[in-house]
Amino acid sequence: MATRLGLGLPQMRQYSIGDDVPRVARAAEEIGYDSLWVFERALFPEPATQGLYGIEGLPWPDRYRAVADPLVTLTLAAAATRRAELGSSVLVAPLHLPFQLAKALATLDAASGGRVVAGLGTGWSLDEYAASGVRPFEERGRVLDETIEVCRAVWGPDPVVHEGTVARIASAVVGPKPARPIPILLAAGNGRALRRLVDHADGWLPAGAGAEQIAAQWRRLRDMAEERGRTERIRTVLRANTSVRAKPCEGTDRRPFQGSVDQIVADLVEHAGIGLDEILVDLQGEARDAQELTDVAAEVFEKARAAGV
Repeated sequence: MATRLGLGLPQMRQYSIGDDVPRVARAAEEIGYDSLWVFERALFPEPATQGLYGIEGLPWPDRYRAVADPLVTLTLAAAATRRAELGSSVLVAPLHLPFQLAKALATLDAASGGRVVAGLGTGWSLDEYAASGVRPFEERGRVLDETIEVCRAVWGPDPVVHEGTVARIASAVVGPKPARPIPILLAAGNGRALRRLVDHADGWLPAGAGAEQIAAQWRRLRDMAEERGRTERIRTVLRANTSVRAKPCEGTDRRPFQGSVDQIVADLVEHAGIGLDEILVDLQGEARDAQELTDVAAEVFEKARAAGV
């Protein structure tokens, strides 16, 4: 069975969000992509108080200066498509009030006919946490846990009841309900996050860091699921952050999904061999405009399918 392929939607400042999101979404569905994805970058601190991903000295890329809201972007894509799933990789859950996020996702799923995939993570930016004002950065794991609980409650039968630290719902009717149970996927890499995934989520959102490393993480996750008695299948969607203009390094220094379209496709083939369900190809970062993004997406899809992905 072929690996499902998803495409990252245009959210960055070189795009006209109102025109380009529906345009790219429609084109991707016509090309054959199975899903459409967004990510979250709430702000661009200037000067930055910490490096990218929290790594000291690593600069934030200039393209993060203006990133469209993920839920608004998905709503535009939902209105322009009929088949493709609509996913987030990832929404930084603790930047949102849990009840409002659950309600928005339920509404989008109902409106789109049951196509939403809720990919959640904790994020890393201290500035984004300070701006959101929901809870301190140190409580991010606890807030993600409660967000999952609130989502399950809000999406489930009425009356909805929840007693937590961030949200309290005494007893209420909450609608609309999702068209079907919305899958929750988590970005997880360490032990505590992997345990949360195994115990409370439907799937895993790794980021492409080399096929060997991803395969090892996938084995670790399956082993943990077996140890903890999980019998439900774990859905997997790999994020492939691409650069078609980067000059690929040789040997062990080469980063995956960097270089020509042919090199990116070769990396897709290698990662598909791990046995993951789906690969999200994000091409938007270095595309000049929506037309280039669509053209490269079509070429990648055609060559990937020809190569057996």
